[in-house]
Amino acid sequence: MTEYLVELYVARSDSLAVEHGCERARLAAEEETRLGTPVRYLRSIFVPEDETCYLLFAASSADAVRACARRAALPFERLSPAIESEAPWLP
Repeated sequence: MTEYLVELYVARSDSLAVEHGCERARLAAEEETRLGTPVRYLRSIFVPEDETCYLLFAASSADAVRACARRAALPFERLSPAIESEAPWLP
């Protein structure tokens, strides 16, 4: 499975919307999986100062994540493949 990052904009004062959106994302991923398309909601990062929320999913395709985001009613701006690394960043 590939990891995908979904980017959406949320007002800095609306952390409750982030919490609700993440719960909808988790439930939508479970539903997509039940329907035969494996999708896992992994985690989120909310950056209030930038009014941006990032949701990380694992799925076999970007289309599967798009379907999951639509099911969760997430008004995302961008969806991109992501590469996660535990290694420290070196210049």
